[in-house]
Amino acid sequence: MNPLCRVENESNSKSGGRTHMYTGKIRQILLITDGCSNQGEDPIAMAALAKEQGISVNVIGVMEQDVIDEKGMIEIEGIAMSGGGVSQIVYAQALSQTVQMVTRKAMTQTIQGVVNRELQQILGRSQTIEDLPPEKRGEVMEVVDELGETVELEVLILVDTSASMKHKLPTVKEALLDLSLSLNARTGDNQFAVFVFPGKKNDVENILDWTPKLQSLTSIFSQLTTGGITPTGPAIRTALSSFHSKRSLRSLMTGDDESFLEESM
Repeated sequence: MNPLCRVENESNSKSGGRTHMYTGKIRQILLITDGCSNQGEDPIAMAALAKEQGISVNVIGVMEQDVIDEKGMIEIEGIAMSGGGVSQIVYAQALSQTVQMVTRKAMTQTIQGVVNRELQQILGRSQTIEDLPPEKRGEVMEVVDELGETVELEVLILVDTSASMKHKLPTVKEALLDLSLSLNARTGDNQFAVFVFPGKKNDVENILDWTPKLQSLTSIFSQLTTGGITPTGPAIRTALSSFHSKRSLRSLMTGDDESFLEESM
């Protein structure tokens, strides 16, 4: 039996000798912050809840001249670990390439996890991609790479707008626009949403609803104010609600509840 049977399109249609991959869907939260949460639920627990629901949580810790303290570092790593995602500490100047790298690395990690679970069901519980003979491993990684280009991607971006982020927001905006350009070069569909915390009136504010393009941020970012608390846990909880609202609406309109990668999380 082909170990990749469930990641191939049911029609198994071919074009130019290539098999079209089942597009599926990957959901990510991308948290951009420079410090510790100080209000609301534990963000590490909220990230664990996200992982249970098939949503990976990736965290980028942004530094400028100042350094993120040890407590902040532990929280950033803890959120990503419990959320099944990737964490990276970066200086503001290098933020653009880091945002793209973390998003793509998390996507590959998710797909590899799906493929590994399929291999374990077919070949035995201890089998992973790394255990395959080199030739087979190469074939599987080709599938992973192709899925990375064709899979449907939903990224909800959470931006910390507490007081210490004030001078970093222009860099965050540029990084997100670069991310949009990078991901829109894929053949798969992208959907983005952007929330900031704290918001003007609430702990968390939706500043960009689900859209295939992040260019709309250009006008929005200039209106953002910084200051106050850092409610990271409530921000992740609100992000989860946004995914559920989107999914419920889509299910209602299409009658289609889940796709392959969602089932396999």
